[in-house]
Amino acid sequence: MVRKLICIAMLIVVAPGAQAVFQPQVFDSVEHEQRYMRLLNELRCLVCQNQTLADSNADLAIDMRAAISKMVRDDASDVQIIKFMVDRYGDFVRYRPPLDARTALLWVGPFLLVVAALAYVVRVGRSQKKVALSDAQISDAKRILDQ
Repeated sequence: MVRKLICIAMLIVVAPGAQAVFQPQVFDSVEHEQRYMRLLNELRCLVCQNQTLADSNADLAIDMRAAISKMVRDDASDVQIIKFMVDRYGDFVRYRPPLDARTALLWVGPFLLVVAALAYVVRVGRSQKKVALSDAQISDAKRILDQ
């Protein structure tokens, strides 16, 4: 009985998230469908922030997918569609933002952190003093280890 209640409780908690909102689009050509899916995988959901538009079920993602679908059907180029989304939502909507003055820290920052960490490790390694042990201390240590 307890197992059944636990299973029911788990289903109640998990089931709402399992609903798929993604509506597949029907296009006139395979090329349009491929462009649409490629664009959905290049653009980020602004609500979920770590999901592509293809993966997200957020209301904003549904609206963005509809806009992209309409633009693909109207034969807008990929550059035009991405420019429209960037103009409307900013560079954050792109998974790979362009390298410019505003996004330079995004591209260079991780490398700077690695260089800073390596410099710190080298500095700490060099600053540690080497301790010379006397013969008496070495013999005491060997005696302790042998016990």
